Amino acid sequence: MKQKIIFVLSLLFGLMFINAGLNKFLNYMPVPADMPEKMQKMGAAFMEIGWLMPLIGFAEILGGVLFIIPKTRALGAIVIFPVMIGIVLTNSIVAPSGLPIALPLFAINLWVICENWKKYLPMIR
Repeated sequence: MKQKIIFVLSLLFGLMFINAGLNKFLNYMPVPADMPEKMQKMGAAFMEIGWLMPLIGFAEILGGVLFIIPKTRALGAIVIFPVMIGIVLTNSIVAPSGLPIALPLFAINLWVICENWKKYLPMIR
């Protein structure tokens, strides 16, 4: 039962990040009309750095795909972790209205990292 729950959560998590990453390249999701002004300014600043959004989009797509596949889920969790930190910090500081989505995603990411802790140990020994 636990494996089925992890798979469903991983599938939803991965698809959400694949979608977010593809949007960085294809811009198919409209910007919300009620987005805080600080968030708009921050987004504009990120867009000024030409390589940043494609890099984040690539990491989101790669991490999302790896997260869905059980054999590569541990790697996907590590790839997506820095992006997840940025999402949580941004939503904590600039737009707290996004925390109800960001915190459960962060918890899923941490859960997968904890479940695969033994796979990471050779890297730090």
